Amino acid sequence: MTVTWAEYDAVLFDLDGVITPTAEVHMRAWSEMFNGFLAAYAGAGDRSPYVDADYFAHVDGKPRYDGVRDFLGSRGIELPEGTPDDPATAETVCGLGNRKNEAFNAVLERDGVTPYPGSVLLLDHLQGLGLPLGVVSSSANAPAVLEAAGLLDRFGTVVSGTVAHDLGLRGKPAPDTFHHAAEVLGSAPARAVVLEDAVSGVRAGRAGDFGLVVGVDRGAGVDRLTEAGADVVVTDLAQLVPGSAA
Repeated sequence: MTVTWAEYDAVLFDLDGVITPTAEVHMRAWSEMFNGFLAAYAGAGDRSPYVDADYFAHVDGKPRYDGVRDFLGSRGIELPEGTPDDPATAETVCGLGNRKNEAFNAVLERDGVTPYPGSVLLLDHLQGLGLPLGVVSSSANAPAVLEAAGLLDRFGTVVSGTVAHDLGLRGKPAPDTFHHAAEVLGSAPARAVVLEDAVSGVRAGRAGDFGLVVGVDRGAGVDRLTEAGADVVVTDLAQLVPGSAA
């Protein structure tokens, strides 16, 4: 598809599933954590195994503790909230979130990460146009992932889950983190582009009145991304580069 990039002043990317295939790593880490918890949990609620559909319905794109809370709520399971300092062994919302984070970091350290080629192609094109670029990710690990992928220095701002927490910004599907990134890059929302693979992220872009919201279908589905508010949906970011054969 054709995007007139000259109409915009900034481009804001989600990270996992948009720039890097780390959404797959997150999916494995969530599955290992939740299924380990469910197998050992003896309290009230639905203890049937966590599956990939649960990731897209309750977890994808959200801050870590929100994902834990929403999934447990879908199963009728109530746990204490705890605090972010809880150990990964704690049976609290924060403890489970920290357990998932440990699993993610172990996989990242072991396997590293390679960005999607089409995403690098788009980054090259946008940098050639001189457009300011930002990353808006619910993950606290966003800077580490970008560094592992060799892309950290390409972005004028990285609004991670940690930054959002420290600034008191609501997570996706609220638009706060995208608004903050646009402000840092000197752009009004109406002059900025959001690229997202998660339904919650697309909803954030739409709620924030951004000039263009691009859905990236890595598994959520064209219909769900469109219903959430995507103006267009692509399967590869190379489709947004003029002259690309993707």
